[in-house]
Order: sequence, then C-alpha cells, then structure tokens
Amino acid sequence: MKKSGAPKLTRRRAIQMAATGGLSLSLDPKYETRRTNRIVEENRKPGSRDWQLTRVRYDKSEQRTALIEGYCSRQSLKAGEKLDIMVSTDPGVPYELDIYRTGYYGGTGARLMKKIGPLQGRPQTVPSPGEMNIHECKWDVSTSFVIPDDWLSGVYLGKLKTLPGSEDLPYWESYIIFIVTDERPVDLLFQCSDNTWQAYNRWPSNYSIYTHPKGIQGPWAKVSFDRPYGRQAQYMDIVNDPLSFGSGEFISFERPFSYFLEAEGYDVAYCANCDMLTPDRGLKAKAFLSIGHDEYWDIRQFKSAEKLKESGVNLLFFSGNSVCWVSPFTDSEAGRPNRRIIRGGPYGADNDYANDRRRLHGPFPERGPDEGLLMGVRNIEPVNGGGDWIIVKPTHWMFKGTGVRKGDRIPGLIGWEFHGDAPDLPGLEVVAEGTAWQGGTNPAKWQSVIYNGPKNNFIFNASTIFWAQGLSSPPGHTLPWSHFNRPHGPDARVQQITRNLLNRAIT
Repeated sequence: MKKSGAPKLTRRRAIQMAATGGLSLSLDPKYETRRTNRIVEENRKPGSRDWQLTRVRYDKSEQRTALIEGYCSRQSLKAGEKLDIMVSTDPGVPYELDIYRTGYYGGTGARLMKKIGPLQGRPQTVPSPGEMNIHECKWDVSTSFVIPDDWLSGVYLGKLKTLPGSEDLPYWESYIIFIVTDERPVDLLFQCSDNTWQAYNRWPSNYSIYTHPKGIQGPWAKVSFDRPYGRQAQYMDIVNDPLSFGSGEFISFERPFSYFLEAEGYDVAYCANCDMLTPDRGLKAKAFLSIGHDEYWDIRQFKSAEKLKESGVNLLFFSGNSVCWVSPFTDSEAGRPNRRIIRGGPYGADNDYANDRRRLHGPFPERGPDEGLLMGVRNIEPVNGGGDWIIVKPTHWMFKGTGVRKGDRIPGLIGWEFHGDAPDLPGLEVVAEGTAWQGGTNPAKWQSVIYNGPKNNFIFNASTIFWAQGLSSPPGHTLPWSHFNRPHGPDARVQQITRNLLNRAIT
C-alpha cells in the first residue's frame, strides 16, 4: 500500500490534535503533500471566506427567506453545459450573485469563481399545490451562464445578496447550490445526497415528502427540484442553522467530508444522485463514496452500485439511513429530466423492516431489493437516535495508527440515523457496534461492517449520518445534535480511520 501524503499519526500527534480539536491536513502550510492532482492544484489558488452568509431573515413559516431566494435548472452539469438560475426577491430590489467552488483553499473553504450582477429582482409566483401535493415553480430565468472548461468538479454555492441602495437599509442573503461533475478517471467519486435534501425540503411552507395530510411515511407526496431549498427541515431537532438557507443538507452533513478530502489532497470528483442512474461515472473511479444522509435512491442507482461492486470498485458508505426508500425520478411538467421524485417504496426485499413499512404505510408502487446485500448492513427499527461509535475489532487494518483498544468510544458519532442487522455475507466483519437511543431512552442496536467484494475490492459501512462530523470543522459549519446526543467535531481517530480506508481503496 502506498503511503499517504499526510503526516504520520504518532501518539504525541494524536494527543495534540485531540487537545486542540485540530485537523491534520496535508495542504496545511505546516505540512507537505506528495499528492499531485487537479484537486491539489485547485486548492493552491486563493480562497475567500466571503462565501458565507451573513444576514438571513426567514418568514413566518420559518421555512423560506422570501426576501431573496432561488434555484437552479439542473442538480449537476458538466463544463460546457448551460445553467439557468431562477431568482425571486420580495420586494423587487436589485441583487447580485457570487458563485463559489467549495473546497479547502488554505482553510477559507471556498474560491470565488464568478460575479453576476447587479440584476433587477422581482417577486416570482409561489406555485399552488399540484398532483400529489407537489410544489413546482415555473419561475422565469433570471440569469444563465455556461460552465467554463476550467471549472473543476465540485459542489458550488451561489450567494444571492440584495442591494438595497442605501446604507440605512439592510441587505439579505441566501444560497443556491449545484454540482459540477465530469468524466475524468478519478480516485474517489463523492456522491452528494441531494435526493434526500429535496425529500426533506419544506419550501415554501411545510411541504415535503414528509408533510402530506395522508401521513409522513406513505407514497402520497411528490417533490420537485424546481424550487428553492428552504431551511433545514428538522431545525429544532437536528441542525438549527439559518445561515445554510438554500444549500440543502450539504453544509450540515457532507461539507466536513469534502473539506477534509480536499485538504488532504485526495483526487476526488463529485456527482449528484441522478448522475448514478447508470454506472458509467462510477466505473471511472477507484472508490465510490456515499456521504451523510443518503436515504433516497432510484432503483437504477442501486443497480449501478451493484455493477460497481461487481467490477471491482470499492464502495464506502460514510452515511446512515442509506438506500432506505426507492425514489423513482420523473420529468418536470416542462419536460426536464430527473426533476421530480416520490417515495416509491422501501428497500429491504422481504425483510421484517420492509414488510412492516408496507403493512403500516403502503401499498407502495415499488419494492426494492435487500440493501444489506450491497451495504453490509440494513435499515432497522428504530432507525434514528444517538450514541457512541464503539470499536469492537481494534486489530483490523482500518484502525492502524489510531491506538484504539476494544471498547473505545468515539462520543456522539452515531446519529441521526444508522444501520444494523448485518446479513450473513462471506467474510463480513463487524468492526464497531453498540446501542443508540431513540428519544434518549429507546434502544436500537447498530453495526459498522466491512466485507470483501469479488475483485479484490471492499465495501465499508460506517453506519452513521454523523461520520463527517469527526473529520473537520469548516468555516460556516454548525455541529448537529440528535435525540439528546451530539458529536464532538474533529477527532484524530476518525480522521485516521478514514485515511486508512481511502488509501487502501485507491491503491
């Protein structure tokens, strides 16, 4: 196995990092990296902290910021393709839009890529509920541009800002978000969990897959990507961060992972869920990463991941509640592909969890296969709660250099949702397991596992949405909490476990 460009994690270094909450990053000026790739070159360019929102004001519903908000015509696109951006300001005032690529950039977190405006804003119509309670905007295009050839794959934030025209008047801000993907051979492919962002999105006033009058778990609701992202859906229970308006769940659950990867100099490209409807993009990577809260998968995504596994690509699920619901894509009313999803039915084949979902909340139009045969663990009941990540097999190679012992705990790392009930797969090893508590008292047994694929590859499942919280604390990030439980932020053990897994996957 090739050596990482990161400095060796000695006991002294681990103690120093734990004491400071520090992050050992290869691109930090104190260290040198032996990695050379486009991510390293990109992150040597000057960054800016101005990408962060400063002033956000939500309306009475607490779900949207009608003063300025917008959405993009595509979840992801490639260099040379055109992006339309739809913006509404109420009242109609001038505004500007700055586009940033998120990354490390010397610790600033993002780089300014393009300035647009000033443009004249105006209120755009809030849609009436449609079929299956869908709220799909038909806003006029406010601005468009073609993705330049030199824009590297990444997660891009557009900061919208009103221009009130007087120092006596306040300005207001929110985000738009899109992904630039590509087709280059790459070590790591980072799949954003944007289907799940949209499933939970309550814009404009408490409308989501979970808020249909018939119930929160059935196949009743349809949601559209043709609308802004509002506030974090469970802001009173998981992440109360109004300064992430418009960014889906990226800043909360995925951003600490991408910041870590780019700081460490890993060769990574990014994609949306819809980019995995075929396996083509994933087959050009050595490892496929599922990050954060990756709950909603079109069945074609599942078949693509199976193809990756069969072809020797490593699958690393640094996520929880993943591959839980079949969410078929359909076109928007205007005919744009992959702009609507529904909760089609549970994954799980005939497992008890899936049968209970069908019995209690069905009938469903779709039935998914056993996700445990892909991920190594399954969705369970209860699926949410909080707890410590407890190591049970410290001699495994993924723990090399961490100094951990059996029974060591990483406090609060399990949450908001997780996996368990590992299937009987040849060679599957449970490397961590324990109890999480729903509502602080109701126990659930979770498991983290690893097993070998058919072509000298491997599949790992961390079994928690919160894994990324142990990797970094980027500018603008707020720690979540769940069921009276919270992760602590960067942890030297989580960082080194992640390096060990990634370095094995790309060699």
